Amino acid sequence: MTASSWLKVLDETIGICDAHGRPDLASALRRRRVRLLDPHLRVVVVGEAKQGKSQLVNALVNAPVCPVGDDVPPTAPTVVQHAASPAAFLVARPSEPGAPTTRTPVPVDRVARESAARAGLLRVEVGVPRGLLAGGLSFVDTPPVGEGGGARGDETLAALADADAVVVVSDATAELSPAALDLVRRVAASCPAVLCVLTKIDLVPGWRDVLERNRSLLASAGLAAPQFPVSATLRLRAADTGDRALNAESGFPALLCHLQREVLARRDQLARHVVATSVAAVLEPLVVRARADLERPRRAAPAATRLEEAQRQLDELRRRSTRCHQILADEMADLASDMDYDLRERTRTVLREVDRILDDADPLVVWETVEDWLGRNLSEVAEASATWLAERCRWIAEKAAAVLPVPGAEAGAGTVSALGVAPDELSSVDMPRIERFTVAQKTFIGLKSSYGGVLMFGLVTSLAGLPLINPVSLGAGAVFAGKSVRDESRSRLQRRQALAKAAVQRHVDDFFLRFGKDCRDAARHVHRALRDHFTAVAEEVQERVVESARLAREAATAEALDRERRTRELERLLTLRRRASALAVAGHGKPLEITA
Repeated sequence: MTASSWLKVLDETIGICDAHGRPDLASALRRRRVRLLDPHLRVVVVGEAKQGKSQLVNALVNAPVCPVGDDVPPTAPTVVQHAASPAAFLVARPSEPGAPTTRTPVPVDRVARESAARAGLLRVEVGVPRGLLAGGLSFVDTPPVGEGGGARGDETLAALADADAVVVVSDATAELSPAALDLVRRVAASCPAVLCVLTKIDLVPGWRDVLERNRSLLASAGLAAPQFPVSATLRLRAADTGDRALNAESGFPALLCHLQREVLARRDQLARHVVATSVAAVLEPLVVRARADLERPRRAAPAATRLEEAQRQLDELRRRSTRCHQILADEMADLASDMDYDLRERTRTVLREVDRILDDADPLVVWETVEDWLGRNLSEVAEASATWLAERCRWIAEKAAAVLPVPGAEAGAGTVSALGVAPDELSSVDMPRIERFTVAQKTFIGLKSSYGGVLMFGLVTSLAGLPLINPVSLGAGAVFAGKSVRDESRSRLQRRQALAKAAVQRHVDDFFLRFGKDCRDAARHVHRALRDHFTAVAEEVQERVVESARLAREAATAEALDRERRTRELERLLTLRRRASALAVAGHGKPLEITA
């Protein structure tokens, strides 16, 4: 697997980070890309305070480039790399955000003292002509971490992000502390080349026991970092005297051999593992978010369910609308029948009362009273019937609205609330043509009837020798005359009562026809108004449901397409992560532990 393979994976991951709106991740990978393409391999030296870390770097390059001593801990990372001639620069932080950094040249033999004396440095850059560095290695001495490191420990962690190899330093005075062990664990999680260096072995006779305890601690923690016991003091003295045996005793030849064989010579393998680790770490939150996005429709109501609900609502609306119109038609038919019966029963009650009055009174005497009473009672009948009709229509509207619940369903019932009949129409009863029984008529009938009595009794009394006209015959004629007048008066009264009753009956029938027609017209108007109202409301609701179904259908299609897109995107992320795992296998001999 060539360099182009891991570079392609890295570039594709950067593009995915940008596409997913994570410029922070993309920026971190771009910095990593620049570092991997840099011909210098950065070996970052880390450790707690007073562990011989800076002296180790000085011994590696055989030059006093890093400040040493209890009172002069490094305040900024010191980058030591190859240069044709010795040179050093102090890189200061910008005075304002966005301002450029400043580079101040200093003599190499004074760089350690100057870097320890100045505050606000971003880093120290040192270039020295050394064969080790000319091969491509560069060393970074970092501020202490843990207790004693203070805020400068953050700069150390930032330097670790760009490390190609990491050297964790601890001295031989004590075994690895929990903080140092945790540091090794964190560094090994992101950097493929991690080694532990045990310093100051020239000062501790029992350093081998400490080395063995460190091996046990690393093995117990599942860390396979190799250990190298060294003495920077012996290394520097051997360099000054040219003593090869003393140099071998310092332990540095084994350390340098490891750096050249396992770091410098395995540049491509280390790059693959670094890319694999970085890509896996970056893709993890993207995969988690992609899975969450893919699972979200399962927790929410999917569009297909909303479409089924809209169809169910549409079917239910049609069923209720049919039921509503059926109830409306049936109740209006019942209303027409009940309305005729109610009006007939009310008018019959009025007629019975008029008949009772006229049976006991002479129409010539009580007609005006009867006419006024009839008008008032028919007005009451009209008002009561109109009120009953309005209440019944309102009840029908509410009953129909209960089947199809819509606001304002009873609005049509208001059309009958003002129904009534004008008082003038109700009171104008046509009086029948009734002849009066005059005195002349009574006299004529009395004379005609008395003639028969006088003649009949005069003939009878003539047998007794009395004349035809005598007191007896005259008395009989008077009796006959009175009876005939009374009979005629009674007969004429009955005819007047019959004519008056007939006139009242015709008037009530006319009222029944006119008012019954008005009531039926009002009921039909209410029926049509309610029918149109419910139809319009049902159509409006149906349009909303149909529109909701259309939107749900479109949403279901869009959701399916979006889900397919998210599935493809998740598969793309998983495929890229598997490719990153393959890089780790090629670069480190074992796959990364990733979740499918």
